[in-house]
Amino acid sequence: MSVLKHHTLLIKYLHDHLSRNQFLILSGILVGITTGFLAVILKSIVHKLHIIIDAQLEVFNYPYLNLFLPLLGILLTVWVVKVFLNGKDGKGISNLLIDIAQRSGIMARYKMYSQVIASALTVGFGGSAGLEGPIAVTGGAVGSNFARVYKLSYRERILLIGCGTASGIATAFNAPITGMMFAIEVILVGVVFSDFIPLIISAVCGALISKIILDDSILLEFKSLEEFDYQNVFYYILLGIFTGLVSVYYSRSTMKIENLFKQQFKWNDYSKAIFGGLLLAFLCFIFPPLFGEGYSSVKTLASGNAHDIITKSFFDIPQLGDWALIIFVGLIFLFKSFAYSLTVSSGGSGGNFAPSLFAGAFSGYFFAAVNNKLNIHILPVSNFTLVGMCGVISGVMYAPLTGIFLIAEITGGYDLILPLMLVSTSAYAIAKIFEPYSMEKKHLVAQKQIFTEDYDQNLLGLIKSEEIIDTDFEVINSNSSLGELLILIRQSNRNIIVCKDNNDKYVGFILFDKVRKVLLDPELQQTLSVKELISKTKFQVDTADSVVEIINKFEEADLWYLPAFNRGDFVGFISKTRFLSAYRNKLRLTLS
Repeated sequence: MSVLKHHTLLIKYLHDHLSRNQFLILSGILVGITTGFLAVILKSIVHKLHIIIDAQLEVFNYPYLNLFLPLLGILLTVWVVKVFLNGKDGKGISNLLIDIAQRSGIMARYKMYSQVIASALTVGFGGSAGLEGPIAVTGGAVGSNFARVYKLSYRERILLIGCGTASGIATAFNAPITGMMFAIEVILVGVVFSDFIPLIISAVCGALISKIILDDSILLEFKSLEEFDYQNVFYYILLGIFTGLVSVYYSRSTMKIENLFKQQFKWNDYSKAIFGGLLLAFLCFIFPPLFGEGYSSVKTLASGNAHDIITKSFFDIPQLGDWALIIFVGLIFLFKSFAYSLTVSSGGSGGNFAPSLFAGAFSGYFFAAVNNKLNIHILPVSNFTLVGMCGVISGVMYAPLTGIFLIAEITGGYDLILPLMLVSTSAYAIAKIFEPYSMEKKHLVAQKQIFTEDYDQNLLGLIKSEEIIDTDFEVINSNSSLGELLILIRQSNRNIIVCKDNNDKYVGFILFDKVRKVLLDPELQQTLSVKELISKTKFQVDTADSVVEIINKFEEADLWYLPAFNRGDFVGFISKTRFLSAYRNKLRLTLS
């Protein structure tokens, strides 16, 4: 404890004596190193578990352990989350995005370790998910809590969240540019910031730790590539269209299964885990490459040893020849979305990055193998396998630059840069035609919970309804005399007065502008009653409404004030003046 205390005091001393830019660079280094080591720990644990599990293949002719290991991993994950994490694991990139959009980038401390534990159990025991998403969430939480400890501003806190996610992805792939692009395209989209140096340094720190500690067998690396042939340009464009359609299928099928578990299966957590785990176990038993992250199968495909993945499986049918492998590969990329969604929907923990790459590799191989088998045009299968990964990651995560630089970095060069650009942009364009937002953001955008690419929308998302509700108001009974109303107006400095009935229920409001003419006309004072001065509107705000919904109601009502309610009970008014003031404060906060 004393070591931690001295460390904190040292950083605080540096914070007080370094310039802002110098301290941000130091912060990027510390967040990058911390996240890098956490990523290494997670990757190493899962790798060791897979080595132990793979030893079963030497005993059995078929991986019978696949029948219960994924189920065991999901059950263990559910148990750990319920018992040790109080039912909170903070999984998913979408939750990280909500923290940025709705909580000013303040992430709970438990997210710095919960995903490491939960995803290690799920993926380590064969859950068909990835580790990159959990690593990104962990890194974001490290950056957020570092900023909280040293009382950094909102802008700096968001930057350090980006640094953590960049370092996490960079460590997972030993790919610093990919880490930085992922942070910019997926995590910080719609956020305006100018401090790129800490982001770059954090990604470099993660990649260095990965390079020094992680073995090549753990990392996703490829060495054997065929030279790019310009005559294949047309087929790369077709591959981009194909992987774009695969991306749409992948996203929609995944979300349908997740919604089915949430809305239709009203079971307890363990029942869901058993049901989903058994279905996943069955899929892994029929299609062994669906077991775990699947990177070893991707390496096998890209290395030209594709027949190894079908050996000893039910699809190893000599009579079908090469078609057995092609059918097997086609079924696998179709069922990958099912395997992933069953893993996370039933209580497991894992990310969408690895499954997208997996589906892309298998769809790229399938595309090239079918062309070659039908003698349409002989294509380099290994290149199409790798470029297919770029296509699906671009179409699923809407991160084409991340996909381009990832494949470029893990292949050790930019030999495939032209086909990567063709495929990623084609896949991204096709996916955008069918779905305006990525699967991580679609439901959050629909619920008005998350950032879009519109900076103004992002600022609006930071405003909470309670910030703009004015609860300080004068109240008058609707049966009061006009004289009582005039006395109340003289004593108050408010422009609006709330009217309630004898049961203390809201009935409307009186605006000072409407009463002004009464003050100047004695004859009107004798004939008008309070009830005749009450204004009503069919438009009202609920405290659960998003700021965007409130703005839309203001536009429809064409009023300066709108009454606000909480579960039917009147709580106050929202004025355009108060709203604009809150917007200016958020704008000042993000620029400070």
